[in-house]
Parts: sequence; C-alpha cells; structure tokens
Amino acid sequence: VCPRGQRTDDNKICRECMGSPDRYDWLYLGFMAMLPLVLHWFFIEWYSGKKSSSALLQHITALFECSVAAIVTLLVSNPVGSLHIRSCKVKKLSDWYTMLYNPSPDYITTVHCTHEAVYPLYTIVFIYYAFCLVLMMLLRPLLVKKIACGLGKSDRFKSIYAALYFFPILTVLQAVGGGLLYYAFPYIILVLSLVTLAVYMSASEVESFKDLLVRKKRLVVLFSHWLLHAYGIISISKLDKLEQDLPLLALVPAPALFYLLTAKYTEPSRILSEGGNGH
Repeated sequence: VCPRGQRTDDNKICRECMGSPDRYDWLYLGFMAMLPLVLHWFFIEWYSGKKSSSALLQHITALFECSVAAIVTLLVSNPVGSLHIRSCKVKKLSDWYTMLYNPSPDYITTVHCTHEAVYPLYTIVFIYYAFCLVLMMLLRPLLVKKIACGLGKSDRFKSIYAALYFFPILTVLQAVGGGLLYYAFPYIILVLSLVTLAVYMSASEVESFKDLLVRKKRLVVLFSHWLLHAYGIISISKLDKLEQDLPLLALVPAPALFYLLTAKYTEPSRILSEGGNGH
C-alpha cells in the first residue's frame, strides 16, 4: 500500500504523484462539480413554481456555493494554497478500484494494499461535495427564510431537503462508479442534454422560434443546454486537433433546430385528427 499522494510504478515501488491533471481530467472534475449545481437549479425551479420571485436569488446563491466550494477544495489540495493540483495519471479502469485487487498469497490471508492510484481524482470529489453541503447549510436557510415569502412554510425549504437527499446519492455514485463515470461522462452529458431539452420543449409546448422568444426563461434554458452539449462534444474530442474538432461545435444547435422544424408534424392532436379522418 502506498501513502496518500503516491502510487506504484512499473517496478511496484511507491512514487510521489508529481504530474498535473490533463485536459480530460479537468473536464471530468468539471462534470462532477456541475452535477450538484444542476440538481440545485432543477429543484429550486421545481419547488419555486410561479408563485415565488425568489428563484433567481436562490439560483445565484447555489452558483456561489458551488463556486466557493470548488475554489476551497483546490486550495486545500496538494500543493496547499494553490489552485493547481498534483496528480497521478489514470492508465486504466482498474486504477479506480484498487480495493478489488488485494492479493491472497496463501488463499487465506488477504494482503490489503488499497490506495488511491488515481490521486486525487477519486477523493477530491468527496471533499468538494462536503464543502458544498456545509456552505449550503450555512447560507441557503437564512436566504430562503428571508426572501421566499411567496411560498408556504412547508414549501420554502423543499429545495434544501432535496439537496440533503441527492448529496448522499452523488457520494455513493462517485464511490461505486467513479471510474465508470470517468470514461463515460461525455456521452452521459450528450444523452441527458438531448433528452432533457426535448422533454422541456415538449412540456413547455414550444413548437416554433416565436414560442421560444415569448419568454426569456426558455432562451436561458435553451442556451444552458447548448453549453452542456458543447461541453460533451469538447470532452469527447478533447480538442486535440483544433482544426478538426472545433467545427464539431457547429452541431450544438442541431438538435434544437431539428425539434423546432419537426414539432408541427408530430403534434399529437394533429396525428389523432388525421387518423380519425383516415378512418
């Protein structure tokens, strides 16, 4: 077993992690940092409804909490006091699950040599979630109590209660599936951004460009999905070859444009009426 901040080399000797995270590692950490923020925003919007004008302030507070938590997490990581972090390079999926490779030389006694081979990509996420939770508990209840006057007493804290549920879920997700998420997160982003955009536009009954322009909130949601979609494309391509990868970003608006152009042909009432006429 190696001390924290070290991993074995090809000769099975512990060496200190002196490298820096590459672009893909930072994109992965960005994805894990975005998860609680997106969930905060979703539940704030979900429980605010149309009665409260405090949603915007809660959105800004959630962004502030996650941003401060990210900065503090980087500052307390090695080297302490710097926004740079030292790391070991991820070579394969098994690097994330060293606990599954404890040897049993005599098939009786297990030698426990579990350590963080992907330092600090595994534990830094837990530290970030802990800071997010502490900052939320310090800031949000006071804010909500003062400004969420449009909601009932039982409703105003529901977005905070939701966070108390999803933070443990995110922690377990990282603990069990951290390695899988590391390799799959770009595709998860693309699929989720496509599905959630289609569901939102369908639920909001957006069928044309005019419907989008009626409310600013719809444009904000659309641009947010475009940013997520661009993030997914950048994560897959890693922008290794700029002249080849940058044109892929032109595909970002394609799903929304396709939806708007074809929505009128898939309107349920129209399909039902045409089916009735056919019979």
